[in-house]
Amino acid sequence: MEKYIKTIFKYFDMKKFRLKNGLTLILEKIPTPTVTLQITVKVGSNNENTKINGISHFMEHMLFEGTKSRPDSRAISNEIESLGGELNAYTSNDRTCFYIRVPREHLGKALGIISDIIQNPLFKEAAIEKERKVILKEINLHKDDPRFHQWVLFAGVLFKKHPARLPTYGTVKAVKAVDRKSLLRYYQRHYVPNNMVLSVVGNFGKDVRGRIEESFKDFKPVGLSKAKKVIEPKQIKVEIGREKRKTLSSYVVMGYKTPCRTERDSYVLDVIRAILGRGQSGKIFDEIRNKHALAYEVGVHHDPSSDYGFFAVYLNTDKYKIKKAIKIILSEFENLRKLTSKELAEAKGFLIGQHKLESESTRDLADELGYWESIKDAGLLDSYIKEIKKVSKKDILRVAKRYLTKNYALAVVEQS
Repeated sequence: MEKYIKTIFKYFDMKKFRLKNGLTLILEKIPTPTVTLQITVKVGSNNENTKINGISHFMEHMLFEGTKSRPDSRAISNEIESLGGELNAYTSNDRTCFYIRVPREHLGKALGIISDIIQNPLFKEAAIEKERKVILKEINLHKDDPRFHQWVLFAGVLFKKHPARLPTYGTVKAVKAVDRKSLLRYYQRHYVPNNMVLSVVGNFGKDVRGRIEESFKDFKPVGLSKAKKVIEPKQIKVEIGREKRKTLSSYVVMGYKTPCRTERDSYVLDVIRAILGRGQSGKIFDEIRNKHALAYEVGVHHDPSSDYGFFAVYLNTDKYKIKKAIKIILSEFENLRKLTSKELAEAKGFLIGQHKLESESTRDLADELGYWESIKDAGLLDSYIKEIKKVSKKDILRVAKRYLTKNYALAVVEQS
């Protein structure tokens, strides 16, 4: 009999099951006219090395390329799009996600398709070669656009050993080397029910669990190998990666290694991000754009994941103004010491409000539940607001002093 856990939250009524084959099923019923199903596979570019870099992303593409009952990508997409629905996928460092969002009356169709593409991909040679060309064009697109490429350059400067230094979409050399045998091996190792989470959010019927069990009854688990823990060296000096481009602006990312999501300091860094970089009222945005007119685009990003994290400020400016921008950023880190109770409350209010707004969308909520379950437990989604409310000024000062130092990593796509 499957393990069954029911948790009633203040904001959510989540039911979580572990099916016999190890598939984690999360049901979140909310009164909407839509329903979203998302499969979160706990594998991404962090499971790769330079030789197979990009294979997780390649796999994402291939699962839309046909099954026995749906011979090609158009057959798959047309079944959903002809209903007004949406299907898509994405690959991150530590997970690959496939989702379908449809009007609630078409839940059965969506379940049939998502269970089919996950369990029965064909991996036709012709489709592999077609998608290889598409992915290589995608890599070139990212390289051409400095707003994408700046993050690849930054990750390569920031991380020395952790696979987070590798681009999620892969390298040209590695993607060219991918063959059907390597895709099948990767699929058989990682695309198994005990390495997946299925989150269903929306207005679904009482029989949804039984229908899901029936759809995945022949999906067999395999033993999973434990990932090796990577010890990333500390940042002890300023490190800079610089590339020259024929652009009218320079693109800059400056940042630091930070804790993974399960550590309490990650919530403190969320609040710091809100203080410094929320919308147009964040302190760094206000200083760099509103007061000094150094950049059009400026923001603060915090990415805490399963076994790593980073905090970064990004902007575009003239190459002769980069030093001034960095000086302002470091100054704003120092100014956190002057943080008022009102400013702290506003930052928390931003995060709490954003959290509630995102929970209105079946698509966003299904993704969040998959994310938290892949990190540790979907129940942590509900405790997020509690953790944010706990953050004190003392926490802000301690965490800023520990992580936001003068030993930063800097990536610059510089105008030539």
